[in-house]
Amino acid sequence: MNRLISTFRSWALAAGLSALAWGAMAQAPQPPEIAARAYLLVDVTAGQVLASRDMDAPVEPASLTKLMTAYLVFDALRAKKIALDQKLPVSTRAWKMPGSRMFIDPKMQVPVDDLLKGMIVQSGNDATVALAEGVGGTVENFVKLMNDQARALGMTNTGFKNPEGLTEAGHTTTARDLSILATRLMQEFPSYMHYYSTKQYRYEGTPASNSNNRNLLLYRDPSVDGLKTGHTQAAGYCLVATAKREFPGLGQRRLLSIVLGAASENARANESQKLLNWGYTAFDAVKLFDAGQAVQTPHVWKGAESSVKLGRAEPIVVAVPAGSGGKISTQVLRPDPLVAPLAQGQEIGSLKVVLGDQTLREVPLVALEGVAQAGIFGRTWDAIRLWIK
Repeated sequence: MNRLISTFRSWALAAGLSALAWGAMAQAPQPPEIAARAYLLVDVTAGQVLASRDMDAPVEPASLTKLMTAYLVFDALRAKKIALDQKLPVSTRAWKMPGSRMFIDPKMQVPVDDLLKGMIVQSGNDATVALAEGVGGTVENFVKLMNDQARALGMTNTGFKNPEGLTEAGHTTTARDLSILATRLMQEFPSYMHYYSTKQYRYEGTPASNSNNRNLLLYRDPSVDGLKTGHTQAAGYCLVATAKREFPGLGQRRLLSIVLGAASENARANESQKLLNWGYTAFDAVKLFDAGQAVQTPHVWKGAESSVKLGRAEPIVVAVPAGSGGKISTQVLRPDPLVAPLAQGQEIGSLKVVLGDQTLREVPLVALEGVAQAGIFGRTWDAIRLWIK
């Protein structure tokens, strides 16, 4: 049964966006039947959940775990703690990993770039452990980093026990937490997302039969550009998939589907495709304001400038049931009076987007420029005016 969240809820500290709304849709379209234990469909561009079932139920993530391993590796690359051309040793522990493999061995020194391809394209557990040891020193220390990062991202129902996703007691997450991780991964590390759209990869000297990416949607749908598959006997067949499609007046619109516990490799692809296609057709994305556009320009007291522009550094977009874009209304909620100084980027109120009696989104608004304090005369004069007011 479709479960849409009807209240504003903190979701992810996205780049430039302090929180995303989990908004209920007035007269929400009925999603298709999805043959999986749990699923979730998110409009990443609008920051809204479009459909879900059991998105907070604990599940085994299988190789979806590698999304967090990649996050930490990308973060280490960003911080220049490691480099893509840096060669890492292959420990006996990595070499002996069961399950999906890149087929590397202790005689090899493998560049980080190739290990990332081995982990993401081939889902190699051996490559994953080599990366974990290269970044964390030991697997155990890396797992601690994984759990610390999960807490920092707001993944409140996730516990990692290993970096590769093999079944282990307490190694669980939820569809909601996976959506937080996948969204932050895409937003924070766009320059590394090409790994997830790579269809084939094989490290020299390893079996050619092991070269295909297991995400079948990469071969079926040109708008799909990621992200990761997972499978164990306990978890079933899982897929976190994302697509971006062009829409007139909007530009690129990205959706994210999470299908957990499907019956087969083909089934997880089919159900994910069904969700993505439904999301793009059942909901319209409406751009309310462009990036940097003033939503409101209220008066500022005791400031060197008399007003301040409130808005977002990125476009403000809302997803609505198809054909209902003309029925939405907006309201700015902010403190009054506004008193200088105000810093650029300082959060000042929010924009509430409503359809019927349902709040679709509540988007934080920030000062698009700073406002310094006025001089002593200006501050004194405004203090008198405020007192009279």
